Amino acid sequence: MENTGMRPSNIERWLDQNLLSVQKPGRYTGGELNQVVKDWADIPFRVALAFPEIYELGMSNLGLAILYEILNGQPDVLAERVYSPWPDMEQLMRAAQVPLYSLETKHPIANFDILALSLPYEGLYTNTLNLLDLSDIPLLVSDRGRADAVVIAGGHSAFNPEPMADFIDAFVIGEGEDVILEIVEVVRAWRDGSGGRSELYRRLATIWGVYVPALYQPHYTEDGTLDHVEALVSEAKLPVIKRIVSKLPPPVTNFIVPTIDIVHNRIPIEIMRGCTRGCRFCQAGMITRPVRERPVEEIVDAIEAALDATGFEEVGLLSLSSSDYDEILALVKAVSDRFGDRRLNIGLPSLRIESFSVELMDLLKGKSQRGGFTLAPEAATERMREIINKPVSTPQLLETAEGIYQHGWHTIKLYFMIGHPSETIEDVQAIADLCKQVLKVGRRIVGRRARVNAGVSTFVPKPHTPFQWVPCDTLEQIEAKQRLLQRELRGPGLKLNWTDPLETMHEAWLSRGDRRLGQVIYHAWQRGAKFDGWGEHFNYQAWMEAFDYVGLDPTFYTHRERPVDETLPWDHIDAAVHKRFLTEDYLWSLEGRTRVDCRERCFACGILPKFAELRRQNPGETWECPEVKSPSRKTPIETIPLIPA
Repeated sequence: MENTGMRPSNIERWLDQNLLSVQKPGRYTGGELNQVVKDWADIPFRVALAFPEIYELGMSNLGLAILYEILNGQPDVLAERVYSPWPDMEQLMRAAQVPLYSLETKHPIANFDILALSLPYEGLYTNTLNLLDLSDIPLLVSDRGRADAVVIAGGHSAFNPEPMADFIDAFVIGEGEDVILEIVEVVRAWRDGSGGRSELYRRLATIWGVYVPALYQPHYTEDGTLDHVEALVSEAKLPVIKRIVSKLPPPVTNFIVPTIDIVHNRIPIEIMRGCTRGCRFCQAGMITRPVRERPVEEIVDAIEAALDATGFEEVGLLSLSSSDYDEILALVKAVSDRFGDRRLNIGLPSLRIESFSVELMDLLKGKSQRGGFTLAPEAATERMREIINKPVSTPQLLETAEGIYQHGWHTIKLYFMIGHPSETIEDVQAIADLCKQVLKVGRRIVGRRARVNAGVSTFVPKPHTPFQWVPCDTLEQIEAKQRLLQRELRGPGLKLNWTDPLETMHEAWLSRGDRRLGQVIYHAWQRGAKFDGWGEHFNYQAWMEAFDYVGLDPTFYTHRERPVDETLPWDHIDAAVHKRFLTEDYLWSLEGRTRVDCRERCFACGILPKFAELRRQNPGETWECPEVKSPSRKTPIETIPLIPA
């Protein structure tokens, strides 16, 4: 790709003159330990990896770290990083007409072949437009030409790509470890030829897991709901099936060491991907199926290599449900044996209340930070926990809390959500009552040192979950519930954190929206919306003005219960879990029926038949899928391809 814009030497000179004028200059300098710097002139293909947030958040993103290692492991590809500048830096850059640049070599982002964006949550959408604008890349797909960077996006929010369809050339639906190199090869071959951007889009659409919005046209009914999505060319598949890796590759170990403090200053090691618990509100648990685990020895060896490469003193053993990892006790013992003399802190997020053990707590003692122990009951009454399919009894929760206090923790953090389907004000009162019960347990064991911190977020029904049809609470309902909790959860030993209801509405519009939301995002950004996840920067008025300008009603996306037979904006994106399974699970929730962990019993959600090869590559799995064994199946399981046709 031909170089354009300001030269790196000019950018470096400008930085020398201006960095002391901004907060945290270390956000913009690069030069960290373990960064990869290749000779720009000698490498024919270049990828900019972007997280459209500040450095402190972007550097904590494991997905970008994985892609950084994969791409830079190719001798003929380089990958460099870019994050969103804070408003003080942006103001200086715009005044001097300095384009957004990469941290490694200070090349303008517009000079890269691919701009690959990580979009794990919807609050990054206006930042994405701002990043494109600062990079001198046309915001709209329709305005880009052959010389412009190809804009790729992935992450959990890509499972409903429609609100950002006007701005993204192609979305990766699902996991990126394998598909990123296939995308590089397609874009490289296209750049070596002479075809236009439409030819590139046709080629990208042939890759399993890649969705190219320009090749699809949504059609709406008179009442504003989606009628259907039309594929405009033969290469455009319907549906677009998510990409998945059959076996997790070895973990990243050569992490870049930041020059300033970041959100997670630690070694992140993913021990397991996927979840089998089936919480009905949890999008991640549905879209990351099936479960794949890394061997204990591989994890421990990766920790040692990462410690030697970085000098970090904390390790996060990451998964959606750490205590469901089959060998969790063996893993913690192995880490303790290997690193017992290194004063290593071990973080185990997402520990299950029902599977937590005193033995695991004993093993963690002295190996984890003592600031607080986190449990996520999500709801405070057993009726509500049955509705959301998290059937934990209150006595079980109190017994676990007692064990935590007995083993040296003084603070328990409890995470709840308000706004679940069928929730009453009595269910909200129960949150306060349960927190007081837990505090009472703590006071009995550790006295006045006992603390209970309650984090109460507001439920947003997400795509590809059993609750995707239900409405959100109204602002009035949310505010009434929060006032109750604020009144009840006060006094010594109690602390409450809650989510701004306006920010909840923003998340709901964007996660549940259709392609028409693109114009709302664009006009909100034009009115100053950016850093929407930061309370001091969230501009609710800009969003309301944008909805009004475009002529859309925001409550259409938030407060409307959707019939189960309605065509949803994301139905053409296949997360490999049957819609009929989600429908059945939703109907079960209305009856308060629960499902056991699907390691104990398979409910035929659809994931295994679509990816049957996974079972052959992971013979350790002993549980069977009824769909696989069904005598009525017309297609033998052995003939189902790993890569969908």
